[in-house]
Parts: sequence; structure tokens; C-alpha cells
Amino acid sequence: MKKILVTGANGFIGSHLTEELVRQGYDVRAFVEYNSFNSWGWLDSTPNDIKANLDVFSGDIRDPFGVKEAMKGCTHVLNLAALIAIPYSYHSPATYIDTNINGALNIVQAARELEIEKVVQTSTSEVYGTALYVPIDEEHPLQGQSPYSASKIGADQMALSYYRSFDTPVSIIRPFNTYGPRQSARAVIPTIISQLANGKDTIKLGAISPTRDFNYVMDTVSGFISVMNSEKSIGEVINIGSNYEVSIGETAEMIADIMNVNLTIETDEQRLRPEKSEVNRLWAENKKAKELLGWTPQYGGKEGFRKGLEETIEWFTNPQNLAQYKADVYNI
Repeated sequence: MKKILVTGANGFIGSHLTEELVRQGYDVRAFVEYNSFNSWGWLDSTPNDIKANLDVFSGDIRDPFGVKEAMKGCTHVLNLAALIAIPYSYHSPATYIDTNINGALNIVQAARELEIEKVVQTSTSEVYGTALYVPIDEEHPLQGQSPYSASKIGADQMALSYYRSFDTPVSIIRPFNTYGPRQSARAVIPTIISQLANGKDTIKLGAISPTRDFNYVMDTVSGFISVMNSEKSIGEVINIGSNYEVSIGETAEMIADIMNVNLTIETDEQRLRPEKSEVNRLWAENKKAKELLGWTPQYGGKEGFRKGLEETIEWFTNPQNLAQYKADVYNI
């Protein structure tokens, strides 16, 4: 029987992944960030039947003692704990080293000592930087265009070094831009939806010409579970993406069309990345995931993207959910 530890279980992707693992019958321990409010983040709003089957551990990914304690008795570790906001990494880069690189080190060191069966380390498409060729496969050069992406490159390499040095069973999952219900408003799709849902038809965005490969959260979740369950994934880096490229501007227009709003976009200078830091193009090659894992996106292509946006908009426009977002405040 597998006992799965999910770090970052209180977050956007982590909460969806935790819920799906419980639904599929796995024994799950949810590692949530310790706080004095005893908040479990998004897991606080999860259905009671799922909560009843959760083993919740409050800790800090930066603390090796707590991390090792949380991993005791587990067979598999899915490490999603990370700082991910790119703008915040510009003025607080040291926190990204502590959380992302040292956090990954704490996981793989404990995994080595405890003889964990599998570690899945979460990467990001941001490690590729602006595409040098498309679609981007796993052999594409890595380019640290922000302190955040540099820290994730470091975390990936730390995890892989333990596979190469000590045969620690590590897999790197590299999701492209995940979106869906519960995502932070610092991300572009919730930013657009929350502004429109609050009655605005003129919204503030940063650059709208860059392209992204958006991946609906349940496709990302199925990618995690596929990587976790595959022996072929050990020692591998695997892209999880939809293989569909769309610009931020086109995305905004599609959201406005679904929400039946005549949209005007204003450029907000504080939302623009420094010129050399902006990632101008991302487009995932997902052939390796298909061949190695049998994974394919259920929300791929333009039709799949629209379907995912519709489901996301339905969640955000629920007044109870929308009330948790500050649409008038730029969230870095």
C-alpha cells in the first residue's frame, strides 16, 4: 500500500492533487505550511469526506528535521512546496533559495536516509526561458531569466544529483502554465477573470504579446500521478503541457468572449517584467510524456483550452469564491 506525502498540499495544484489521490484510494499525508491560525490553505474548503481521510502535517519545507519527520512511514513523496511568484523573486531572492533549493535538498536527503521508493520533484516551464526553438522538449537549454526560475533550475539539479550520486529514485515533472479553480490572482488568468467578474470592462495587465502553453489543473494532476506510478520516469525530466500555444492577449479575448464582455486592456507598468527577464514564448513538446507515461492532456488544443477556461470562470464567478480575491490590488 502506497503512503503518499504531498508537500505544498495547501496550495493551488497541491490541493487538487491531494484531493484526487484521496479519491483514487491512496493513503495521503498532506504537508501544509505551519501557521498560528492552523490554516490548511485550500484544504480547509475541501469536502468533509476527503478531509476525514487526510493525515495533515504542519511544517516548513526549509526545516530538514520536520521534513524528515513528515516523510517517515511514506513510500512516495510529491514535492510541490515552493515559492513561485516571479515578481516577488525580484526583491526577495534569498527566500527562493531557502525554500526552493534547500527545500528540494531536504526532501532528497531524507529520501536517501529513509529509502523512499519515489520522489517526484516539481519543476516549471520557466526554467527554459524564452523558447530558442519550438515546441520545447526536455533537451532545450535551461535559462534563468528570473531569480525564481534560477532557483527552480537549482532545485531540479539538486534532485537529479541525488539520483546520479546515490541512486535516489527521483523524477522531475515539468508542468507548463497550469491554470484552474483556486489559482492565485498573481497569475494572469485569475487576474483577468477576477477583474471582469467584478464588473470591469477595462482591465490592467502586463505584456500581452508573450505566448504560453496553458495546462488545465486536472491535466497537471493526472501528470503527477502518472509520473509517480511509472518506473520509467526515474531519473527523467518530463514535460507536462498541452502542446497548444496562445498569447496572453488572445487568452484575455477568449475569457472576455466566454464572459460576454467587451474588453479593453490597459498596460500597467508595475506588472511588466524587466525586458531581459520576460519569457516571450513557451510551447510544450509533450511527446515524452505520451510515450513514457501514456499521458495525454484532456484539455488540449483550442477547444480544450476554452473548456478549461469555462470551468475556471464558473468557479471564480461564484460569489463565495470571488470574495476571497482582491481584484483591485496588484498581487505580486
